Amino acid sequence: MQTRAHSSLARAPIAAFLLLAVPLLLAALLLLLLAAPRAAGAAPEPTHLRSTPADRREVAITVYNQDFGLVRETRSVGLARGPVELGFEGVASTIQPETVAIRSLAGEGALRVLEQNYRYDLLSPQKLLEKYVGRNVKVYRWNDVTGHEEAHDAEVLSTNGGTVLRIGDEITFGYPGRIGFPEIPENLIARPSLVWLLDSGAEKQDLEVSYLANSMGWSADYVLVLSPDDAQGDLTGWVTLDNRSGASYENAKLKLVAGDVQRIRKAMPAAYDMRVLRAAEASAPQFSEESFFEYHLYTLERPATLLDNEKKQITLLQAPEIGLEKHFVLRGEPQWFRGSYPGALESKRKVSVLLELDNSEANGLGMPLPKGTVRVYKEDSDGGRQFVGEDSIDHTPRDERIRVKLGEAFDVVADRRQMEWREQGRCGSESTFEIEIRNHKDTDVAVEVVEPASGEWEILRSSHPHVRKDANRFAFTPTVPAHGSTTVTYTVRVKWC
Repeated sequence: MQTRAHSSLARAPIAAFLLLAVPLLLAALLLLLLAAPRAAGAAPEPTHLRSTPADRREVAITVYNQDFGLVRETRSVGLARGPVELGFEGVASTIQPETVAIRSLAGEGALRVLEQNYRYDLLSPQKLLEKYVGRNVKVYRWNDVTGHEEAHDAEVLSTNGGTVLRIGDEITFGYPGRIGFPEIPENLIARPSLVWLLDSGAEKQDLEVSYLANSMGWSADYVLVLSPDDAQGDLTGWVTLDNRSGASYENAKLKLVAGDVQRIRKAMPAAYDMRVLRAAEASAPQFSEESFFEYHLYTLERPATLLDNEKKQITLLQAPEIGLEKHFVLRGEPQWFRGSYPGALESKRKVSVLLELDNSEANGLGMPLPKGTVRVYKEDSDGGRQFVGEDSIDHTPRDERIRVKLGEAFDVVADRRQMEWREQGRCGSESTFEIEIRNHKDTDVAVEVVEPASGEWEILRSSHPHVRKDANRFAFTPTVPAHGSTTVTYTVRVKWC
């Protein structure tokens, strides 16, 4: 009896321990079983990092003369192995996010892009207020009696058309004081940024990033200084770069593309207030030129800095003593051949003045010239340079002819009269015209009279030989003596249907 009692007493603590321990063990096991799937399936938290323009090793800009550019930059970026959220700061505010390309220079497999975001919700007083709708802020108001600011707790109720606040038991707007915010919301940033979710295989990598950005363009301008006899001229070409992209690029490799590149037009981003700066670079030509696909590529032979909201001018070419030809041109009108106009059609009509030159090596040029504006100057008798006219030119390949209209001649005028007109069926006519050209200059001038008949035409009679310009135009080129006149007469038969 004693032995059985003693045995029972000995087993009692063990039973009590088991009764207490087993549920605890079962609960722990259940927790492990429940937690195990979550731990196995949950992705590790990414490391949050940022890259600024200070990380740049190299930047190259290709600017197109259609108000956009291609940005390519290489940065040395400190990363971490595994998932990384990388904020890439310093991109253009006019970036086209869909054109972004990123790759690691460490080779294939070193980096994988899982996600890309373009954050452009920029910090501003209005945006800050909007983000705090429904949240508490501090409002401060100056007390003239105490000579101190008084702080009050307030809730921002609305920013639609003004700021509506709840201060204590009152709702008010137009509160005369400043507002203090406890922090900047995470989704507001000072500058537009790209944010990538990356899978990185190394702790430090060189990343190459490229993208297209709008509001970055260039144009060509030319200055032509005439010789005293107008037979030669010194031509200087300038490139004007205009960077309104919202980002600055220091010591960039600069290339320019001239040509008409096909692009799909989308809505342009909102306009910005721009401050324009100008910087004239050294006067020596600094661009090398090459054919590129069906366009022409101009490469600046040194690095250049493109600041945001800046215009920069760089010399494109210099060509001294190129050969020129000055022409006087008088143009008619197509409607004059289709009706009767008794009396004078024109009286004291001024004659246009044009310059022509060959874009050839033999003429000191021979470089494909981007489209732009040609401004022409000439020195007066005192040696002062005077402006005499300007005109735009299109993209001009080498060995093509360039024509620049300067204006209307002061001393060469013309009168035009229709002497006869006869209808020839439903859509034809015979017309006789008389054109008197008067030259008040001290030298003889040759005037090209261009007549746009605009249909099937045939010269029946003429006082001067004519030249067929094309299917719709013919021309006479009489020489008009100094302080004299010359009259061109001709009869033409025209059919326009």
